[in-house]
Amino acid sequence: MDEFTVDVPVRYRDLDPLDHVNHAVYASYLEAARTDYLEAVLDVAPEEISFVIANLEIDYRRPIVTDDEPEVALWVSRLGDSSCTMAYEIRVGDDIAATAETTMVHVDPDSKGPAPLPDETREALLTASRVEPSA
Repeated sequence: MDEFTVDVPVRYRDLDPLDHVNHAVYASYLEAARTDYLEAVLDVAPEEISFVIANLEIDYRRPIVTDDEPEVALWVSRLGDSSCTMAYEIRVGDDIAATAETTMVHVDPDSKGPAPLPDETREALLTASRVEPSA
């Protein structure tokens, strides 16, 4: 799997007074897709995901409106010792509504601090993304 896609519904509460999806909601769409991806690839429940977001960047290209049916495509673009960078496209049909990138840091469940990726996590992410590991 090079790319993972998730359909995200536009809900009434996502909309601003101009019937555009509010800019902050795009991050929620990314979160929903990322959680689905990590559940599928790592075979863990959402509450067992041990990553925190260290950085989030979103580039908005076009508004998403009420009747749109967006999907989020994502993939791992870089894999470090204790971090993972994911790239995203929020698509509406053939249009790209936004691109984004998150850097996630693996957290040790006991110490709550950054920790190297466990071997099984690293292997699962490498297999799913076919990305080369980096420092």
